[in-house]
Amino acid sequence: MIKKGTWVEIEEIVLTPEERSQSIPDETKKTPLKCWIRGNCLKDCEAGGEVEVETNVGRIAKGKVVEVEPGYYHSFGKYVQELGFIGKQAKNIIKE
Repeated sequence: MIKKGTWVEIEEIVLTPEERSQSIPDETKKTPLKCWIRGNCLKDCEAGGEVEVETNVGRIAKGKVVEVEPGYYHSFGKYVQELGFIGKQAKNIIKE
């Protein structure tokens, strides 16, 4: 059981295959267009069940719970030495 107020990620179907544009590739047309939204549950629910969530900006969305208390796992890649000097170089250019 997932309690009301828990931070979750839901999967929402934006367009069914029938609603998708006919100008996209056939392979793409066969699948629904989905989006993933994070927010707090407005009611108790179960993993895999439907629930409404409220996002941090107050938007209400409904979808299937796919993850409970999801984290952020992105990065900006490995360090690039050439980019390490851009800040100082920009300040010098602005001063000139």
